[in-house]
Amino acid sequence: MKSTRLGAVVAALALTAGLTGAFTGTTSAAPPPPERAGGRALALAAADRAASSGLDGLRHSPGEELVRTGVTPWDDGLYYAAYERTYLGLPVTGGDAVVLADSRGRVLDVAAAPAPELSLSPRARISAAAAERTATARVAHPQKATAPELGVLLRPGRGVLTWQSTVTGTTAAGAPSVREVYVDARTGKVVETREQVRDASGQGYHNGTVEIDTAANSMTDPLRTGFQCGGQNGAPYTSPPWGNGGANDLETACVDIMYAAQQEFDMLKEWVGYNGQNGRGGLVPARAGLSVVNAYYDGTKTTYGRNQTGTNQLTSIDVVAHEYGHEIFDRTPGGSGSGSENGGMNESTGDIFGAITEAYVNSPADPPDYTVGEKARFYGDTRPIRNMYNPSLVGGDPNCYSQLGPGTEVHAAAGPQNHWFYLLAEGSSPGGGKPNSPICSGGPSSVTGIGIQKAAKIFMGGLLLKTSGWNHRAARAATVTAAKTTYGATECNAVKAAWSAVAVPAAAGETDCGGSQTPGFSLALAPDSGGVEAGGSATATVSTTTTGGDPQSVALTASGAPSGVTVSFSPATVTSGGSATMTVDVAAGTADGTYPITVTGTGSVTHTVTYTLTVGSDTGGTWAAGSSYRAGDTVTYGGRSYRCLQAHTALPGWEPPNVPALWQPV
Repeated sequence: MKSTRLGAVVAALALTAGLTGAFTGTTSAAPPPPERAGGRALALAAADRAASSGLDGLRHSPGEELVRTGVTPWDDGLYYAAYERTYLGLPVTGGDAVVLADSRGRVLDVAAAPAPELSLSPRARISAAAAERTATARVAHPQKATAPELGVLLRPGRGVLTWQSTVTGTTAAGAPSVREVYVDARTGKVVETREQVRDASGQGYHNGTVEIDTAANSMTDPLRTGFQCGGQNGAPYTSPPWGNGGANDLETACVDIMYAAQQEFDMLKEWVGYNGQNGRGGLVPARAGLSVVNAYYDGTKTTYGRNQTGTNQLTSIDVVAHEYGHEIFDRTPGGSGSGSENGGMNESTGDIFGAITEAYVNSPADPPDYTVGEKARFYGDTRPIRNMYNPSLVGGDPNCYSQLGPGTEVHAAAGPQNHWFYLLAEGSSPGGGKPNSPICSGGPSSVTGIGIQKAAKIFMGGLLLKTSGWNHRAARAATVTAAKTTYGATECNAVKAAWSAVAVPAAAGETDCGGSQTPGFSLALAPDSGGVEAGGSATATVSTTTTGGDPQSVALTASGAPSGVTVSFSPATVTSGGSATMTVDVAAGTADGTYPITVTGTGSVTHTVTYTLTVGSDTGGTWAAGSSYRAGDTVTYGGRSYRCLQAHTALPGWEPPNVPALWQPV
């Protein structure tokens, strides 16, 4: 650990990406109780059953799978399990999901991005090379592009087979650009682009002597995976002692960066219970000395430049924490997403974590507050770039969700969530010299704050239920769940009140804040598919689990069965915690095909799971588009035999060699 005097700790904060916030009198939360043996396995088994059987928003069509990609342990034996969708073995962008389960094997909540049923050919008509040329042309001055990868991009109501490539370069104005480009693999047209650079700029501060963790002769963090700081060539600085305190000395800038990022990392562990900015004990490296007025995160690093007058580097605590707040948003389920509303919430996340980190550090050189960049002096004075307690005070940014439009610039669109966080942490009339905060039309008469540390924990818990369809309504639902499961009714109701105060309404079926006694159950189905010849039958087990309150009666019904198919349950009503046998009878003469059947459990709430029925005899013979196949069927194609791995109806382009997820050579 090196001790370095900071002559000037600089603020990196952009006119477009602000930060800061302040809070006092917070304490660390007590550690969670020891987890019961086998709790992780029980939680993940429950989550996987929910994903496999298609609980609620996890429903998926034949050819699709939900693959678990990450697990985040939380307080009191809770686990957030993240899932990505695949289609015929191809990655799907969108349609991702998160299941919250506990160590008793109960599914407590499900969050899922919208996912239309997919039925499209996996065969590309446009070559990867042609797609790469098209993608590269979307950046004015491209420097490099990743090899295109074939996948499915979800659009409203449909899926599109695309080549996805990431192009790095600069815009026509010379700004850095890292752009994900999706090219339609059948038409060659660009379907969507997503800019990964999240930027900000500002001016600096003097923080005096601070401690940072570095190697003896390298500005490389020995404790936090992947973190180092150096110049624009990407190599860490190697000439201790670190920095001379100069406003434009780049080693001094790296001291500022490392101090702020390490403090944010420690805050995440101590206050929030999260393992670093990337959730895995690390964070991306940093580079100082950008020659323009900017600071940004691009998915692989953070980069910091100078202020407008060139008098200092942009590396203050709140700015650095803001940029690494973008990494938190990017690395939690659902990634960075796209669109103005999602982008505004990404910028707000940076603001919020900048404010929380300032509160955690609680430096007298930059006392915590809820204005954004007031110490940056971006304009040569102390006017803030954004305001969290009243966003409208800076440039007329929207205070309320109802004021957002589809074209709202993303940094202005940070206003409603920033406003919500202030109300949750401090309230509408906090006193003690803290500013009052307005309430939007239709909101409660007042809001009582719960403190910055609890608000931070709830916000992080909400992010762990984030999906690629993230918006303010989804954030409300997720943070209500986080407050209820992490704390209890008081904090849960405070979250609801703060969202209502910024005009984000409750969704149908929003979680009740009645604590652990709120009645609830989950539903699962095993197996979740089956093949039956006409005149035969199949069975599956419908399992229920009590998730809150006393065990309750759950009535089981089925819908969507084709003509000639009947579905029955024994028993037809179970007490949650029990199970029933589902029998699917297929009458003689029933048409061959693959049919999704929806199984519904109705109690205090309603849940659905999906059973995929394939009707038809072993086809044998030659593969043919339009035919229905079930698991175990064998066909010949191109002189080879193939066995069907998953029930489906074949489409043109689904020849066995093209879809190894569906066909296996025998």
